Amino acid sequence: MLFQESNTFASDVEDYVKKNGGGYIEAILAVCETHNIEPQVAAKFLTQPIIEKIQTEGEDANLLPRGARLPL
Repeated sequence: MLFQESNTFASDVEDYVKKNGGGYIEAILAVCETHNIEPQVAAKFLTQPIIEKIQTEGEDANLLPRGARLPL
């Protein structure tokens, strides 16, 4: 299934987080696997609120320095 617009992908990611808990990075990877798409392709379907949540998640896990900007 190819996503026609980012809202569909974003809502699938949000639904995954609500149903399964966990973080947004995990949710994005799971939705990508479910729909058989590469994460690099899915990156263009991310909405700004999800990008901000990923950034916060990365900073909290010390994967990103505070104030760093994701290259999306």
